[in-house]
Amino acid sequence: MAAALRIVHFPAIVAIAVLLGLCEPSRGETAVTLGPEDYARAERLLPANTAALTLGVPHDSGWQSDGSLHYRVRTAAGEQLIRIDPVRGTRHVLEPAGDSKRDLVINRETATEVASPDGRSFAFIRNDNLWVRDASGHESPLTADGQVDFGYATDNAGWKHTAHPVVLWSPDSSRIATYQQDQRGVGETYLLTTNPGHPHLERWKYAMAGDPVIPTIQRVIIDVATHRVNRLQIPPDPHRSSICYDIECGDGELADAQWSADGRQLAFVSTSRDHKQAVLRVADATTGAVREVLREQESTYYESDLSEANMGAVNWRFLPESGEVVWYSTRNDWGHLYLHDLSTGREKHAITSGAWNVIQVLSVDERARVIYFLGVGREPGGTPYDVRLYRVGFDGRKLSLLTPEKGTHEVSLDPSRRFFLDTYSSPEQPPISLLRATDGRIIMRLEAGDVSELIRQGWKPPRVITVKARDGRTDLFGLLFTPSKLDPLRKYPIVNYIYPGPQIGSVNLWTDKQQWHFAPSRGDAQALAELGFIVVEINGLGTELRSKHFHDTWYGNMADNTLPDQVSALHQLAQRYTWIDLSRVGIYGHSGGGYAAAAAMFRYPELFKVGVSESGNHDQTGYTDDWGEKFQGLLQRDATGHTNYDSQANQAAVDRLQGHLLLAHGTLDENVPMNLTLLLVDALIKANKDFDLLLLPNQNHVYRGTAERYMTRRRWDYFVRYLLGTQPPAYLIKPFADE
Repeated sequence: MAAALRIVHFPAIVAIAVLLGLCEPSRGETAVTLGPEDYARAERLLPANTAALTLGVPHDSGWQSDGSLHYRVRTAAGEQLIRIDPVRGTRHVLEPAGDSKRDLVINRETATEVASPDGRSFAFIRNDNLWVRDASGHESPLTADGQVDFGYATDNAGWKHTAHPVVLWSPDSSRIATYQQDQRGVGETYLLTTNPGHPHLERWKYAMAGDPVIPTIQRVIIDVATHRVNRLQIPPDPHRSSICYDIECGDGELADAQWSADGRQLAFVSTSRDHKQAVLRVADATTGAVREVLREQESTYYESDLSEANMGAVNWRFLPESGEVVWYSTRNDWGHLYLHDLSTGREKHAITSGAWNVIQVLSVDERARVIYFLGVGREPGGTPYDVRLYRVGFDGRKLSLLTPEKGTHEVSLDPSRRFFLDTYSSPEQPPISLLRATDGRIIMRLEAGDVSELIRQGWKPPRVITVKARDGRTDLFGLLFTPSKLDPLRKYPIVNYIYPGPQIGSVNLWTDKQQWHFAPSRGDAQALAELGFIVVEINGLGTELRSKHFHDTWYGNMADNTLPDQVSALHQLAQRYTWIDLSRVGIYGHSGGGYAAAAAMFRYPELFKVGVSESGNHDQTGYTDDWGEKFQGLLQRDATGHTNYDSQANQAAVDRLQGHLLLAHGTLDENVPMNLTLLLVDALIKANKDFDLLLLPNQNHVYRGTAERYMTRRRWDYFVRYLLGTQPPAYLIKPFADE
């Protein structure tokens, strides 16, 4: 009985009476018993199990050299490879269901090589130098002075440990733009493997906020035929990109750089350490001479891509033939395109404007002077996150909406700009796939998402909800998940899944960084709801894809974590839906969401009773420099020795913890070092606070295999035990199909 009493989350007198069978629980306090069959039902709603039950959704699509479109699609009979002839408007099955011998070949790159445009050469890194291999297999070094911590084309994120070179081939395959990355003197991070005998020490360069030395890059252009290395005539740049924070940039293509068609000029953007300034420059590929074209200055930070969904895409275009540049700016509070003179840098005129955002330039037709781009927030109805395709002239005229259907449109343009694959959906609506001409006309209806088997398994779509932000005026959008058999006469505890951003929002994280499209499962939100919870995801103030001032809401105050908006939303939802029990509120998240979940338990203990914090970056001074210095600002120390980062650390607020907190971390987390959770553990111990800790041996930032399944089950158990007030069943989640 003593053990049972410890796990109950009802008021003590009621709980004891219920357990002893002396009274019936009152409305809202119904005793719940869960068995293995309940966990099994929830398990069926995890992504690994629902993906195979969603039919009629194209994937692995690619435009072929003959102008046809190939894609794979899952049907009731199995996988099929489809060929679409857009000119004739025909559809053929190339590969029968179940036959997996034929693969879509987009290029011949490997995980450690980058192919030239003509496909005849492959750049790779060996012993800190850049090498090239030709089609016959002959290898030769392009550089000779690379050394440890001062190598060529090394991943500028640093912590990823990849051997994939960061390069940009010229269109004629004669030159490579890259850099020599200087990490000498940069601080290191260390992790130990878990294994019998002596552990292995993993160490790598990892600059942190406020470090006096951070990685810099010396930009170079290499002539492949002569092996001549032309070092550009500018000081070294910080390892920054105007596109996104550097821990997500790189991966094989030099970010924010573009070649002229003849390969004689290279345009690139240099970004300041604090991300407040971006400078567009043009280099002469032969001499290395560099001239400045224009500067963009922000009081917070400049980005040429509002959405992490489009990481690696740039929204400016170098147009040397016409002597112009298409430049992206939020100078008028919204992300728009502007035409500038390439010689003077002077703005000619705005190409797009209004209270909405351009989020990705897909293609620029210089001869027709037309731009194809994705935008959000322009059309009425739906959410401000619905993505649509547009076309506009360089002069800003004839702005055309090419995908009028409500929802998020995922678009793949063919290289000739005559056709595009359009798949549109919403969190509530399965995808519809169309072949369209680039004037928006529908040529063929290709596929329609079929979720009938999902529904038979108990799946139901989430509700798209709208609430007011902390200011009582601004609309916020989110998703609400309920048990498949919701009893409106019951009271359910509510669990808040959170990822605060600011580079992304709670809703977007589980959707492979696409916006609000259809996903049969978003993490374990619906699965958790099936156990008897209401689960909610809210994109608060400070997240992406809205106005600049919306995005900047808590710049310099990262501990905000959108929590005032989450609190406001939970109270509004409890007033709206009588089946939400606001006396039983939980929260969970991973990475930045782990930081936010723990912060919620410390800063709003009167509301959040149970929290699960996974792999959280709880103190930004112990995290990658590029993250904190972009969103918190450069570290500054006052006369008393305090910094602008001190109050942002979770360990500064542990004394307010009242509820149940589970901390989890992978011991080989190469992104967020485990030390950040251990710092929090140390503070909790010193504050004499009870908490739970789960370390996952040899797991990186993203948990895999057995560890992922175990963490999911432990997360469920934690909420079941402390929010539902009942003992979770003994249960083992089965291995996923891709393990």
